[in-house]
Amino acid sequence: MLTEAFRAFKHRRRVRRALKEIESRQVTPRPHGLDRPLVVTLTSYPARFETLAPTLRGLLRQNVAADDTQLFLTEKDAKQLPQDVLELQSQGLTLKLCEDLRSYKKLVPALRENPDRFLVTADDDAYYEADWLADLVAGAKNTPGCVVAHRCHRVQRLNDGTVAAYGTWSHNIDAPARSADLCATGVSGILYPPASLDSRVTDAALFQQLCPQSDDLWFYWMARLAGTEVAKIGGRRRILEWPGSQTVSLRSDNSRADGNDAAIAALNDVFGPP
Repeated sequence: MLTEAFRAFKHRRRVRRALKEIESRQVTPRPHGLDRPLVVTLTSYPARFETLAPTLRGLLRQNVAADDTQLFLTEKDAKQLPQDVLELQSQGLTLKLCEDLRSYKKLVPALRENPDRFLVTADDDAYYEADWLADLVAGAKNTPGCVVAHRCHRVQRLNDGTVAAYGTWSHNIDAPARSADLCATGVSGILYPPASLDSRVTDAALFQQLCPQSDDLWFYWMARLAGTEVAKIGGRRRILEWPGSQTVSLRSDNSRADGNDAAIAALNDVFGPP
């Protein structure tokens, strides 16, 4: 009980420091230097709106300038956006309306709109340091054509090459790596270069059937079907989420091993080993 209380105290202290850092952050963004446009994309929903603005401010105040930062929402949800989020449109935020694809809204609508860009996904409930985007861009330049991520799991395989149960994977690996057996996890940010994903990636009927709540697995399979490897940059990544943001979560169903294992089985059956 004391340990839990101390952990909660430390988390509150980290959150206060993060919020203070974002508000005081003064950056002069430099050009990204990529050969295609660079767009940061994310989604949200009303249960997260109370803590959405700090995340967006952190994304808009980066050391490297994105060409756009796009927030994808359903029309119904967009009508409920708080004023502190709406005001960020004057600081570089673009609001986009799309159909309700749950967590897939952070990437699929942007791919449908224009896949010939570097797309960087972020979550709506986390703290992003000033060099978050710069590190991903540097990774893209160092490993051309790769999906680049701050946080990855190492996939384990069975003797026949199919993907093993999610619980057997090496989670949140602690060293830079490049491999066909790395699965990028979305919360810490993922950069997708043009043509890095199979053309079926935007097939909503298919991903809603096979893995409706396991978008990281879907995007991993789509990368492998396109022959793309994943490059993990940096060390083990600590996630700092805002208090209360996980009360209702697009990721909550994924935390159950059986949910991810069902998705793995379905993807193995339809597409074979990635």
